[in-house]
Amino acid sequence: MTGAPRLVLASASPARLAVLRQAGIEPEVVVSGVDETTVTGPPHDVALTLAVRKAMAVAAHAPDALVLGCDSVLDLDGEALGRPRDTADAVARWRRMRGRSGVLRTGHCLVDTITRRDVAEVASTVVHFADLSDREIEEYVGTGEPLRVAGAFTIDGLGGPFVERVEGDPHNVVGLSLPLLRLMLAELGLSVSELWRSAG
Repeated sequence: MTGAPRLVLASASPARLAVLRQAGIEPEVVVSGVDETTVTGPPHDVALTLAVRKAMAVAAHAPDALVLGCDSVLDLDGEALGRPRDTADAVARWRRMRGRSGVLRTGHCLVDTITRRDVAEVASTVVHFADLSDREIEEYVGTGEPLRVAGAFTIDGLGGPFVERVEGDPHNVVGLSLPLLRLMLAELGLSVSELWRSAG
C-alpha cells in the first residue's frame, strides 16, 4: 500500500467510529448488513463469528483496503447478550445485571484485501455494574440508550454512572480495543502509526 492504508470500518456503530477518530484514525464506514440474530452459542464464539462475517462481507467489495469488523456481546453467566429486544427486555436485563459483574467480549477481524491475509481475535473486559434502584433502571431504559447497544449499557454515554469500574481495556467496552487493533496490525506487518491521519 502506498501512503496511509485505507481502513474500512464494517460497522454502523458511532461509538466505534468515535474511538478510531480519537486515536487519529479516519476510516471509511461500510455497514455489512450481516444478520446478527442468526448466530448463537458461547459469548466468545458469537462475538468472533459475527466480527468475521461482517469483515468478510465488506472485504468482498473493498479492494485495496484494510477492513475491520467488530461485534460485542455481554457475557453474563455464560449467556451472550446483545442489544435488548425491547424496553421490557432491557429492564429485565438491568435487574439481573445490577450489583454484579459481566464480561464484555468484542470480536475483531482485520482483513487485508491486497495480501488476502486476515487475523481475528476477541478482547474481553470485566465490567462491574452499580446496584441500581428500580427507578434508576426505569429512567435509564426510558432514555432509549440501552436499546441501541450490546449489553444494554454504555460507559461513554448516559450509562457511565452505572458502571463502577472495569478490569481491562475500557475502549473494548465501547466496542473496539485499540491495543488489540495494534497487535492485529502488527501481525499483518503494519503499524498503527500508518493509519494516523498525518501518515503518508
